[in-house]
Amino acid sequence: MTCGISCVDKTLNKSFYHLGICIAKHPGYFVIIPVMITLLCMTGYQQLKYQIDPEYLFSPINGEGKAERAIVEQYFKVNYTHRFNVGRITRPGRFGRVIVIPKDGDENMLRREIFMELRQLDNLIQNATTTYDGDTFSYKDNCARWENECFENDILNLDALMDDIESGQLNLTFPIMFNPVTWDTHALPVFFGGTKLTEDNYIISVPAIQLVYFVTADTKRQDAKGAEWEETFLRVVGKAENSGMFKHISVSYFASRTLDNELEKNTKTVVPYFSSTFLLMGLFSIITCMMGDAVRSKPWLGLMGNVSAIMATLAAFGLAMYCGIEFIGINLAAPFLMIGIGIDDTFVMLAGWRRTPAKMPVHERMAHMMSEAAVSITITSVTDFISFLIGIISPFRSVKIFCTYSVFAVCFTFLWHITFFAACMAISGYRERKNLHAIFGCKVKPMSVAIKEKRNFLYKAIMAGGIDHNDPDNPVDNKDHMFMAFFKDKLAAVINNKWCKILIILAFATYLAGACYGVTQIKEGLERRKLSREDSYSVEFFDREDDYYREFPYRMQVIISSPHNYSDPWVQEQMENLTRTLEHTSYVTSSLYTESWLRTFLSFVDRNNDFLNTSIDDEPAFIEAVKEHWLFPGNPFSLDVRFNEEETQIIASRFLIQAVNITDTNHEKEMVRDLRKICKDSPLNASIFHPYFVFFDQFELVRPVSLQAMVIGAIIMMIISFIFIPNILCSLWVAFSVISIELGVAGYMALWDVNLDSISMINLIMCIGFSVDFTAHICYTYMSSKKRSPKARVREALHSLGLPIVQGSSSTILGIIALLLAQSYIFLVFFKMVFLVIFFGAMHGLFLLPVLLSLFGPGSWLTWTGRDDGSDEDVDDSVDDMKRAHVLEKPFSQSYYMQYPSMGHNGPYAYGSKGFLGAPYKAYGVDEKDQGLGISGEDSSESSSSRSQRRQQLAAGVAVPPEEGVAQMRRRYEDGWRRSSYQNINRLDAHEQQHRSSASYDNYDRDMQRAAATRRNSHGDVIDVHTPTPSSSLDERMRRQYQLAINGHGSGSGDDSSYHHRRDPEAASPGPLASSSTTKRYHRRRSSEDSTRYHHQRWPANIEERRARRAYSPGAPSYTQAHSYSETAAIAASNARRSSSHHNLYQGKATTQSHAPPTYQYGDY
Repeated sequence: MTCGISCVDKTLNKSFYHLGICIAKHPGYFVIIPVMITLLCMTGYQQLKYQIDPEYLFSPINGEGKAERAIVEQYFKVNYTHRFNVGRITRPGRFGRVIVIPKDGDENMLRREIFMELRQLDNLIQNATTTYDGDTFSYKDNCARWENECFENDILNLDALMDDIESGQLNLTFPIMFNPVTWDTHALPVFFGGTKLTEDNYIISVPAIQLVYFVTADTKRQDAKGAEWEETFLRVVGKAENSGMFKHISVSYFASRTLDNELEKNTKTVVPYFSSTFLLMGLFSIITCMMGDAVRSKPWLGLMGNVSAIMATLAAFGLAMYCGIEFIGINLAAPFLMIGIGIDDTFVMLAGWRRTPAKMPVHERMAHMMSEAAVSITITSVTDFISFLIGIISPFRSVKIFCTYSVFAVCFTFLWHITFFAACMAISGYRERKNLHAIFGCKVKPMSVAIKEKRNFLYKAIMAGGIDHNDPDNPVDNKDHMFMAFFKDKLAAVINNKWCKILIILAFATYLAGACYGVTQIKEGLERRKLSREDSYSVEFFDREDDYYREFPYRMQVIISSPHNYSDPWVQEQMENLTRTLEHTSYVTSSLYTESWLRTFLSFVDRNNDFLNTSIDDEPAFIEAVKEHWLFPGNPFSLDVRFNEEETQIIASRFLIQAVNITDTNHEKEMVRDLRKICKDSPLNASIFHPYFVFFDQFELVRPVSLQAMVIGAIIMMIISFIFIPNILCSLWVAFSVISIELGVAGYMALWDVNLDSISMINLIMCIGFSVDFTAHICYTYMSSKKRSPKARVREALHSLGLPIVQGSSSTILGIIALLLAQSYIFLVFFKMVFLVIFFGAMHGLFLLPVLLSLFGPGSWLTWTGRDDGSDEDVDDSVDDMKRAHVLEKPFSQSYYMQYPSMGHNGPYAYGSKGFLGAPYKAYGVDEKDQGLGISGEDSSESSSSRSQRRQQLAAGVAVPPEEGVAQMRRRYEDGWRRSSYQNINRLDAHEQQHRSSASYDNYDRDMQRAAATRRNSHGDVIDVHTPTPSSSLDERMRRQYQLAINGHGSGSGDDSSYHHRRDPEAASPGPLASSSTTKRYHRRRSSEDSTRYHHQRWPANIEERRARRAYSPGAPSYTQAHSYSETAAIAASNARRSSSHHNLYQGKATTQSHAPPTYQYGDY
């Protein structure tokens, strides 16, 4: 299953190994240089370009709405100063709007007291003065004008008729009403909202009235003056409303600057939470990096992890500003995310440090820590980098800018952690080497020494720590962490239960069903009200607009942007067909609301042809007639026809239609798509436009762009995981998890009231990278395990990664908790979606993936057949591996020669072997436990504390069940042989190699039995040779598999007792001893604990006699054959001790006695 793309893994390990050595030898440079670079980059904040324009940020860069607006402005540019018409604007411009409803609960606004206060409000707005650049002006001085008259809300002229209206003598007709007093034509849908009508279209009641005020914006100076007037408008109306000036009306207000101001407020609301978030994260890091050991505790390193992330983010943002990249308020969410990412890397690096033996020099520990953390932090940083890089190609500038800043921040966070933070770890390592207190810096005693010296409780509680260099393997100083034991013993037991597996799978199916339902409920588009804070004045305005003005929301322009001969009946027919087709859609109201210059002109000519005495049959006559009789300056239709320079041809024209009953964003998206299709199908080169279509384009693009980014991201994440973890099954599980998590995030965000818009698209893209972190590591650990049992693999994976997953997820959620308090939709979306992806990722890593891997991963047949007993036995080597091992290993008649670790590549404390794919993952020869909070890398499922307890029980004479003792002894011994002998034996003399390759198996077996006949232990006592000793379990298994491979009999049952029955009787009898002239004695290395405390331990002198009596007792006729191994192992376990680091063998001194047989010394087992 492993593919051959492991060069990346090996290159990273080697590079980071040397980097770790360099940092350890020169930590000061790696602290000072990042600090100086950070300060230098921070000078880029002087180049800050702050952008708050909503259209610039949240509309597509090359959307159709912008192209349509360019066409309209090319032919029909708005003139605010002299020729302003509100239905024909192309940009929002500078304006102020108010929506007024009654305070007393009466839904009818057509009352005298209401109109009196409306007049009072209108006078207040028009008379408010504003100062800009020394120029003081009011609304009437700067208003948009039609034919030199200010744009006014003529609906207020109904106050002259209010007595007749209230008494019922005058009925208002909808939608057009002629004022008999002022002779005004009132377009009532523009002003009245939520109007209730009779069947004859007479108005019954009006719940809301809207007033609009436009100011000039033709030049930059006019636009700036208009912006200042808007500020005055908002201030004056807000003060009047909040002070209770009006007794009968309630006013909500809005201006074109409102969204800009709200975006700026969103930025300001999150800034105060920076300090509290940093304090919270610092406290969390300090607590989670502490442990009971006062020396190996790392509280200040947890704090420096936060400092490193903050420095990296500041430097990244400064460099981005130097590059001229605009800054937006959404970028302020990035520091919270970067702190979470940085703390995750901190935990990984601290876990790698704790997995290194404490006896190593600091530079060696740094080298191994950096080498092991290389893949973990690199794959996390690369996936985050790629996901943000995908966002840079988004068509939305808000997404591009945020992802650009995040790309810089991810890169700097990675670089600062492998330099600045690594240097801080090296400094802490030198402190730990000197056994200095982690907080106070004073020299302290190890716990074992403190106990021996009978120190008081307070000293042992807060001061004792570190290891005794005279007794580094003392279990008192090497305690396992209780939370890691919980994941291994408790949670793994729950997950390995078959009923719990069924429950987890059912819960996952329910999760997927809910996600799929949520996907069908997704709403697209960023609603304007969601850009405002919840307590903003604009929210009330948006709510009233949705409640009362959704019936006639948009006045749309249809532009014919090519020259046509409008006197041609075919052109007239095509124009009429296009108009009627649009009117007959469900999105457009009746022809009563349509403004078409051609339709009305042809109707005018047809009705008055007898009086006009003109012809429109040819183009010159048509143009002359339309200019003379219809397009005079006072007619708004004069704004809808564009002639060429000679005025001999119409090169562009337009007509207006009215949208009706558009309810929500999905309806808006469908309306724009269908109306554009109708215009594109027309042969007249038509297009349709409204100023808000620029924003509506996001509705059409956000779904395909998000889907495309998610698919591309999932594929890239699978490729990246395959490059770093070259296992195809692991890559498939990672891809499955990414898709599942993304589906869950997309579905449940819709159920959590989050629309699919440019803000949520940022998070969906970002979540691609976040979803890989937990799943990739859990798959990697499970697949790289050497355990045969899926249950054992689950235990090992959860023991290694259970606590780090909880730590990483908790730190990320804590890092974004401030976004929840900001009361801003934008930041609330960030919190919701990051919470979803972190929660779903953690649940996949802790529960779902272990279940699926145990059911469909390596060894899953044991789960399906019910043969999974959960044993910690490793996977048996194949027959080919045994053949290769026979070539490498010398005959068992001779003792093993183990190379001293100093001869290896990595120095005197080098790893025993490489793990999965050659990476130093779980590859330590000694002291492999993770003593603190982090990923454990030990191969053995047995902790140091549990081994210590068993040794104490054996020393006290507590009986150990034979089967348990045999299984534990055999597993420990074989694990030790596998790590030490299979990879570390590389010195064999030529004579022994030749002898091994040429000797027949039978001679080899007999020599082995003769050599073992007088085998002695480390204290000189003879060990029985007729019954296999604990050392022979692996030897016999290798001989058996080798013999089966030679004879072609298959693998056999693997039962030791059955092998004893098949052995040659002659081989079991002791033969003549080999000459001792070429014999060497080899000793297993002892720990200081074993060599001092159990120096006088001996094998019983009468062990053979007692074994013989039991073997030939009447009650056990087959005991010798079937259970001799168990008997011997139990005796060995009850009388011997072995340190946790007894996996390496060392060359002993050669005996000088010529008659001494070759022996193998156990040491204290």
